[in-house]
Amino acid sequence: MSQFIRVIVDRSIRRELDYAVPEPLRDRIAIGSRVRVPFRDRSLLATVVATLAESPAKGIKPIAELLGDKPVVSPRLIELARWMATYYCCPIETVMRSLLPQVIRKAEVGWKKQLFVRLTKLPAIEELEKLRRRAPRQAELLEAIVQLPEAIPAADLLRQTALDNAALRALVRRGFIELHEQAVERDPHAGEQFIADAEYALNEEQTAALKLIETALASPQTHPPILLHGVTGSGKTEIYLQAIRATLARGKTAIVLVPEISLTPQTVERFKNRFAAAPDMVAVLHSHLSEGERHDEWHKLHSGRAKIVIGARSAIFAPLEDLGLIVVDEEHETSYKQEEAPRYHARDVAVVRAKLEKCAVLLGSATPSLESYYNAARGKYVLSTLTQRVDQCQMPLIRIVDLRQERRKEKSAAILSEKLRSAIETRLTRKEQTILFLNRRGFSTSLLCSNCGKARDCPNCSVALTFHRTNARLSCHLCGHSAAVPKRCPECGENALIYAGFGTEKVEENVATLFPKAVVRRMDADSMTRKEAYRDTLHAFRSGKIDILVGTQMIAKGLHFPNVTLVGIINADLALHLPDFRAGERTFQLLTQVAGRAGRGEAPGEVFVQTYTPFSPSIQFARHHDYAGYFEQELEFREQCKFPPTTHAVLITARSEHETHASFSAETLARRLRENLPNEYSISDPAPAPLEKLQGQYRFHILVRGEAIVRLSRLLRQTLDKLPFPEDVTVAEDVDPYQLL
Repeated sequence: MSQFIRVIVDRSIRRELDYAVPEPLRDRIAIGSRVRVPFRDRSLLATVVATLAESPAKGIKPIAELLGDKPVVSPRLIELARWMATYYCCPIETVMRSLLPQVIRKAEVGWKKQLFVRLTKLPAIEELEKLRRRAPRQAELLEAIVQLPEAIPAADLLRQTALDNAALRALVRRGFIELHEQAVERDPHAGEQFIADAEYALNEEQTAALKLIETALASPQTHPPILLHGVTGSGKTEIYLQAIRATLARGKTAIVLVPEISLTPQTVERFKNRFAAAPDMVAVLHSHLSEGERHDEWHKLHSGRAKIVIGARSAIFAPLEDLGLIVVDEEHETSYKQEEAPRYHARDVAVVRAKLEKCAVLLGSATPSLESYYNAARGKYVLSTLTQRVDQCQMPLIRIVDLRQERRKEKSAAILSEKLRSAIETRLTRKEQTILFLNRRGFSTSLLCSNCGKARDCPNCSVALTFHRTNARLSCHLCGHSAAVPKRCPECGENALIYAGFGTEKVEENVATLFPKAVVRRMDADSMTRKEAYRDTLHAFRSGKIDILVGTQMIAKGLHFPNVTLVGIINADLALHLPDFRAGERTFQLLTQVAGRAGRGEAPGEVFVQTYTPFSPSIQFARHHDYAGYFEQELEFREQCKFPPTTHAVLITARSEHETHASFSAETLARRLRENLPNEYSISDPAPAPLEKLQGQYRFHILVRGEAIVRLSRLLRQTLDKLPFPEDVTVAEDVDPYQLL
C-alpha cells in the first residue's frame, strides 16, 4: 500500500511530480497505472512511475482519479523510456507519450457495445402454433432464434431474417428472449479467411539460422543480437515463423516489426495462416487502423489473449508480458527512424528492450544497414547468412541501361528505354507480371516557363511544386500546399508554361498507352488513400488480375509474387546524388530490394536499371548482388570522413520563420557548444540545411560527431537548457540522424 506516488504528466514540464493517494485507492494503484491529477488550475493525465511510502515535497495534493483497473505500462517499459530520454536527448514526458497509443492514453474511446439476443425459454408446440396464427413474423423470428447455437448480435439476426425490430421487441415482452449489451471486438481483419498452413522444410542455411535463434531463446541474457543477412527470396520470413513457434512453445510472446504499412497485409496473412488454429493469437498495430480497432488490438495484447504483435515502429512498445523474441524485419529501413521527438530508431530501441526484458532479438535484411553489419563485424552482433534462394530459384539477372546512350539514340529522354519496352512486351506475351519502380509521385515534377525559366515553387518550402493530373493541381509533397495551375507564367506573363520531369502518374499513363491490352495499376501514396486499398491492390496483383504494377518504394520490399519475372527501375539516380552521406547506401539497398521482387517463382527473373551514372559503385555492386564488397568500400569512405557507423552523430537544427533569427541562433549555439564540449567532439560550422526552407521555416544545421554518444547527449542537453533562444526559434536535436536534408 502506497501513500504517495511519483508521476510523469502528459505534458513537457521536464520534472516528475509527487501526489498523495486517497485511502480507498492505495491497494489498487501501482507503477504503470494511469491517473488524473490536479496541476495548477487544470487537471492532467499522468503515468505512475514510482510508489512512495513518504515524499519530501510540501503541500502535496491528492490524485483526482485512477483510470482503469490495472497498470498499462510495465516497469521495464518505464526503464526503457528513461534510457530513450537520456540517449535521444529529449524530455521523458515526450517518450512516455510514445509508449501508449493516443486512444489508450486519453482513454476517450471504449469498447464497442452491441445488443445480443439470447433465448430465455423454449416455446411449447401449442405456443408456437398460436404465435404463427396471431403474429407470423414473431413466430418466424422465434424459430430462427431457437435454431441458434449461441447468443447472436440483434443487428445480425435481423439482417439474416429480413425481419424488423418490432418483432424482436414483441418477443422480449412475451418473455421468450432477452436482449443484453455485450462488448464486441473491432477486428481489422474481420470477414477474411485464414487457412492454416504447415511449416516448410528448411534448407541447410535456414536450419543453421534457426538453431542459432533457438540457442538465443534458451540463454537470452548472454546471447548477443542476431543479424540475419539473407538474399531476397532466401526464406527469412519462414525462419521468423518457426522461431516464433519455438518462442510460444517456451510460454513466451513475440514482437514482429515491419517497416511499411504496405508490407503489413502480406506479413499479417502469413502469420494469421500459420497460427490460424488460434485466431486471436496475432494482433496488428499500425497507423491505418481506426481508433476503435487500435483500442481493441492493444487490449488484446494487454490482456494476454494475443501472444504475437505485428506492426510498424511503435509496435516495439506493445504491452506484452514474458517477451521471448523481437524480430525486426528489413532492419535497414529508414522508416524505423521517427522524424519528430522522440527521434528514436525502432531497431536500436528493440535491441535495448530485448536486453531489459532478457529476450532474444533478431534483425533481418537482404541489405543490412552499415551500422548493423559493422556491429556484426566487431562481434557485437552474431551474423547468420543465407546465400541461396529457396526452391533453387536463381537470383535475377540485372541489366544496366545507360540513359545517356538512349538519349543520343532517341534525341529525347523516353520514360521506358527500348530494351525495357521490349522486355515488357515479352512478359505480356508469356502471361508473366512486371513491376515498374519510380520513387517519385505525381505526373510532372515541375512546371517551368520556357520564356523566363522560372519554376512554380512552393511558397513554404525550397522545392518546386509537383503537377498531379488526377486533380489538375500543383502540390508540395513536403508541406501539402496546393495551388491551381496558372494559364500564364505569373513572373513574365507569357503563355510559355511547360511540364518537366515525370512521376508515377505519368509512368502509369505512358505504360497504358504503350501497352493498351495490359491491365496497369499504380501504387503510391496518392492512389492508396482508401483504408483497404493496399490489401485490395496486392490481392488483385497476386491473383493475376494486374499485368503491370507501377509504384514507389511501397512496392519495393518484402512482397512475394512468384509470377513477377521482370522489374524495371525507371530512374536509379533519384536518390543517388542527394547531399547526404547515406545517399549511396540507400540507393544500393533500394536497387537490391526492388530487384529482389523478380524471379521468385519457377521462371527466371530479369531486372532493368535505367541510369545516367552506370558506373556508380552503388549500382555496380547491386548489379552483382555483392553486399560484402559494397560494405568494405563504403566503410572505408565513412572511416576517412568520420561518419557513422565508425562514429556517432547528432544533427542540431535551428528553425524559424525569420531567416536571420534561425541563422543567429545556430551561430550562437555552435559557439557555446565549442566552449562546453571536449575536443574529442567535432562541431561543424552552422550552415543552411540542403532543404533550406521547410513548411514556412528557415532551417540551419550543426553536425556534432564523436564516440561517447550518451555523454554527448547529456552535455548537449545541459548546453541547450541554459541558452535562451528567441520565442520564434525552435531547436531540435536528432541523435543518430538518418536524414540530413
